Amino acid sequence: MSGAPLLGLARVSAGYGETVVIEDIDLGVGEGESVSVIGRNGVGKTTLLATVMGHTTMHGGAIAIGGVPIAAAESHRRARAGLGYVPQEREIFPSLTVVENLAVAARPGRWTRARVFDLFPQLRARASNRGSQLSGGEQQMLAIARALMGNPRILLMDEPSEGLAPVVVEELVRAIMRLRDEERLAIVLVEQNTRVALDLSPRTVVMDRGRVVYDGPSAALRDDPKRLGTLIGLDSAAV
Repeated sequence: MSGAPLLGLARVSAGYGETVVIEDIDLGVGEGESVSVIGRNGVGKTTLLATVMGHTTMHGGAIAIGGVPIAAAESHRRARAGLGYVPQEREIFPSLTVVENLAVAARPGRWTRARVFDLFPQLRARASNRGSQLSGGEQQMLAIARALMGNPRILLMDEPSEGLAPVVVEELVRAIMRLRDEERLAIVLVEQNTRVALDLSPRTVVMDRGRVVYDGPSAALRDDPKRLGTLIGLDSAAV
């Protein structure tokens, strides 16, 4: 990665109020790069994404997009600077239709309603349905589509496969691969499904107790189950 990364974190420590959850995080993500973040439950993965979005209390360090500091910026300004966020809870508007959910987040750019419907044809078929009438998989697709409607430079996704049937997970994986390979969208993916995480990103970050304990090729972990198990725990490493 040459020059300033698209997203850069330098010695970031953050948490909730006085409680520090993540410490001394250094992370750089380049244009078009896909990075998976894995680790046991409670090690700070979700807090990492929330910190990038401005939803936590910063205790130290710096965050920048394209070299421009954003650590003091409100969440909506970070979104305008190029961050797209798909939270673990999805947070779609249950009383709004699919089309209305997309319209709320729309900003000018290449991602339009037609393009997200091309990525997720099921949403086109359900365009007039309210968010509360969608299946869990369709709600996840809508959460991703809504984030894309903001035309981000980098997409942050928190546990997109959680609670979904394997067939739906495979459909989401294909869509994310398309974003990665065809759209060249930078992606930071927090994912508890280790197999999905290692397959989706050439680079993986492992977190433990709020710190980064590995940052390197996904293949090195995929090809060494013992090392992977040591880093994240045998139960979490199971596929």
